[in-house]
Amino acid sequence: MQKRKLGKSNLEVSAIGLGCMGMSWSYGAAKDKQEMIALLRTAVERGVTFFDTAEVYGPLTNEELVGEALAPFRGEVVIATKFGWEASPGDGNRWTALNSRPDHLKQVADASLRRLRVDAIDLFYQHRVDLNVPIEDVAGAVKDLIREGKVKHFGLSEAGTQTIRRAHAVQPVTVLQSEYSLFWRQPEQEIVPTLEELGIGFVPFSPLGKGFLTGKITEETKFDGTDFRSSIPRFSAENRKTNQALVDVVAAFAERKRTTPAQIALAWLLAKKPWIVPIPGTTKLNRLDENLGALNVELTADEVVALEDASSRIKIEGARYPEFHQKLVGR
Repeated sequence: MQKRKLGKSNLEVSAIGLGCMGMSWSYGAAKDKQEMIALLRTAVERGVTFFDTAEVYGPLTNEELVGEALAPFRGEVVIATKFGWEASPGDGNRWTALNSRPDHLKQVADASLRRLRVDAIDLFYQHRVDLNVPIEDVAGAVKDLIREGKVKHFGLSEAGTQTIRRAHAVQPVTVLQSEYSLFWRQPEQEIVPTLEELGIGFVPFSPLGKGFLTGKITEETKFDGTDFRSSIPRFSAENRKTNQALVDVVAAFAERKRTTPAQIALAWLLAKKPWIVPIPGTTKLNRLDENLGALNVELTADEVVALEDASSRIKIEGARYPEFHQKLVGR
């Protein structure tokens, strides 16, 4: 398995990680626990050392799943988790309230340590920027946790450049995690140059465009109410029909390279920067193997330019989040 270092830190992980959210939440009903434990352990056998979860996934159950599955590999793998949400008062078990207050995030850290069955959290992300709490206070609280030995590395998710700089000045940010793919290239404008300047690694989530870039989703695909994509404007039937043009471009490149669209999409990310580590999620072994196969696909500089030129000619329709979630990114 190829390894990569995330920015200037000493955090070394497999060149492709595994996003675990869909095993418990967001992409349909929760999957069979024992099957997911088997998949996670097989990923380790395949050489994957980087796993991504969060307290809100489930909520809580995904951390428990990852903790149980990876307990035999303590010290051999890197587990990233996230803080910053809590259940809304009077809203049942819906985690729609942001909360990054220092006292709260320290409680979250202790709870995540128990669920993950680890002595220290390898990478602790602020899941979304909380405008009610100065980012300096958040970074300072994580700095305290690092001093106490409960956390090893600090990360941000979907943060804007000024927030990244302010946080980094208090406690060095090891990693930014944000959506980035051929389906969403906005981070190239300001985020990627800022990360390069500061020596921060980049972990793109949804590197396959929430499955769209695989070519397995069409305008006829049905998403039920348990699938987050049912609420995403970009995934309306009409927009999927229009956005299919991008998938066609990726598929044409895949055909020429004798590989799959998913592997082209991942290989493109890997070719962009040596400190980028995508975390495609899956619940299927054949998809895990397909994704890891992207490490064997090499795109030349000319091929990267040609792929970007062709995809840039296509206007993508639809917002990438519903209105509520859209307000929480890039802050």
